[in-house]
Amino acid sequence: MPHSPAPAFDERFREDLRALFRWRRDVRSFRTDPLPPGLLDELLAVASLAPSVGLSQPWRFVLVDEPARRAAIRASFEACNAEALSSQRGARASLYARLKLSGLDQAPCHLAVLSVPDPSQGHGLGRRTMPETTAYSTVMAVHTLWLAARAAGLGLGWVSILDPAAVTAALEVPPDWRFIGYFCLGYPEADQETPELERLGWERRRPAAAALIRR
Repeated sequence: MPHSPAPAFDERFREDLRALFRWRRDVRSFRTDPLPPGLLDELLAVASLAPSVGLSQPWRFVLVDEPARRAAIRASFEACNAEALSSQRGARASLYARLKLSGLDQAPCHLAVLSVPDPSQGHGLGRRTMPETTAYSTVMAVHTLWLAARAAGLGLGWVSILDPAAVTAALEVPPDWRFIGYFCLGYPEADQETPELERLGWERRRPAAAALIRR
């Protein structure tokens, strides 16, 4: 196989990359415009460039189009969201009720992402003592998809308020696959550099130094 020279990533590229990181948002409000033909395939091809333990590529993407399956996901969200709201108290409960925590009704594309816990691909390399690295690898693929979608002008929203067992049953996937997340994909109603939770006062982003521990 011929050797390709590594590209030079100049300062302009690095600044554009930083801008992509800054403008990546967990999108909650979508336009209903469909994705252009072929774009989803392109995004998933980029997502599959993510690193994975032992080159196992344990991620599985399930495109959810059938109305009955989407309805089952919606029902799970409503039940879990009601329970989550009941656990909040005082001003925090009022703020929680204002949050739009799903794009299930508007987003044209729904993707469930699951991870194969013990794939034959990779021959077990790197996960003997840490088998959970297959799930970590799948999350890396999600993040890669998130950035690729943002670069294409799309938004991705992670719907995490769901019952994993209800989701896997609704999608009829192998029972040993680990549910990672359910994602809404489409064009956002508006672009925001500041996270919605920060704009609404739920939480603030900490500086990197706050998470650094030196030993």
